[in-house]
Amino acid sequence: MMLPSVDALAAQIPDGALVAMPPDNSLPSVALAKALIRKGARRLRLLGVPVSGFATDMLIGAGCVAEVETSALSLGEAGFPPRFTAALKQGRVKVRDATCPAIHTMLQAAEKGVPFMPLRGIIGSDILANRPDWKVVPNPFAENGEDPIVLLPAKQPDFAVFHAAMADSEGNVWLGRRRECATIAHASRQALVTVERVVEGNFLEDERMAPGAISANYITAAAIAERGAHPVALLDEYGFDSAYVADYARAAKTEEGFRAWIDREVFGGARKVAAE
Repeated sequence: MMLPSVDALAAQIPDGALVAMPPDNSLPSVALAKALIRKGARRLRLLGVPVSGFATDMLIGAGCVAEVETSALSLGEAGFPPRFTAALKQGRVKVRDATCPAIHTMLQAAEKGVPFMPLRGIIGSDILANRPDWKVVPNPFAENGEDPIVLLPAKQPDFAVFHAAMADSEGNVWLGRRRECATIAHASRQALVTVERVVEGNFLEDERMAPGAISANYITAAAIAERGAHPVALLDEYGFDSAYVADYARAAKTEEGFRAWIDREVFGGARKVAAE
């Protein structure tokens, strides 16, 4: 289903929803994050798949987020995300530590419709002490109950949110190489996608396009948002805008600077004009 605007897409997400978002190197919808800020979203629970970045920091700074589950938060070369850092120090956001393989494993369990999946590699780490929902059990196939393994519960987000280069007239979405976004969509109850454009045809009937496409069966709604991933790179469409992220990182070091940046880049100065 194509919606008339990104703001109409954001209106589908209620306060308190669990929203899965890909990292800055894999098709995040910054346009939809900005629309959630304009909407005044509150108490969102964000799942970084597996790392959180630019869009997450904006949403935290705007007061939209109650909890973040992720393996890391970063603005890359621009450093630590300043609004997350401030919110964490002030106790305004809860963090659920995870690892990259753990997040993918939990989503894969939901994707396959099973209640849990096993994972190796985190036994002996401190993270288990802070995740009572992750269970260490004996490998039932090992002799004498040896070889402990971790069981991770399935994670089913309420919404998968990402950006794609294009959708076709049948509602299929083309992801290119970024197949992890397909996993997020498969695992989630709903998937909301922004796209650069809509083209005629059916990707699934094209041998060249089908491997990089996700079926319309998994897409709840989409909306056109040109340069909707900016400042993040989008496949071969456009590159990463490091100057834009660096400008944000400088401005967002203070609450006043962040508010000025949001007024300019998210509201287009409309709030300032309205106030005057």
